[in-house]
Amino acid sequence: MLAAALFVPGLAACKSDEPAPAAGGPAASAIPSDPKEALLASMKEIEKGNFTFVVTSDGDFAVSGTVHLPSKSAEMKMGGQATEDLTMQTHFVHIDADTWALLEFGGAMAEMIPEVHALKGKYQHLDRSKIKDVKDLQFDFVDVDPAGTKPLIEAITEVEKTGEGAYAGTVDGSKATDSDWFDADTLKELGGKAGAIPFTAQLDGQGRLSKMTLQMPASATSKAQEITVTYADYGTANPVQKPPADKIVEASDDVYDMLT
Repeated sequence: MLAAALFVPGLAACKSDEPAPAAGGPAASAIPSDPKEALLASMKEIEKGNFTFVVTSDGDFAVSGTVHLPSKSAEMKMGGQATEDLTMQTHFVHIDADTWALLEFGGAMAEMIPEVHALKGKYQHLDRSKIKDVKDLQFDFVDVDPAGTKPLIEAITEVEKTGEGAYAGTVDGSKATDSDWFDADTLKELGGKAGAIPFTAQLDGQGRLSKMTLQMPASATSKAQEITVTYADYGTANPVQKPPADKIVEASDDVYDMLT
């Protein structure tokens, strides 16, 4: 159950204010007039791999992070109430071929697992060869958007411009299977509702995506929820730093068992 709580489909503390214009960004006049083309074009700056992001889900969970492709570094933080008896705070740091994970759990469930206490305050240095089959523990420095927004935009079926840089429409989740927002289990639970998921999006003055929100309907096992991803600091994100040496330990077999 601890391992399952680490990987929450549709989610994954950094600055979330709308960024100031950065040199080299597209001029407002260059934003395509066609709504879907404008949203597709808004992903170009994300693909450069220099930004911060935040993903929230009705306050239950928050995932935030930094991507800094120039230094081949990235980080992701996640925290919230995983279950009624389990809270979770995690911090994954990826620098080139190295990965460190800070895993901290609380609540009645965590208290029943002795191994959890040994994790507190320590970054586990992970052997990539032991986690190579766990997609959620990898960071792809080619496909650099952990929020998986591009497949959502590509799966838009209806969209209209509703204001300055503002758009609204629907996404066909069954056509966004490359995004973690719509894995096989989610699609199965949503059934026919997956074909028309309402969304809104906001672009900044340079046509870069600053916010996208999905209105996920209720299913047999989950309540209706609003999932929002925001992007900021285009071109100005800071390189991610390696954890302090005195807080790093080599991951034990128990940690690998938990993660895999």
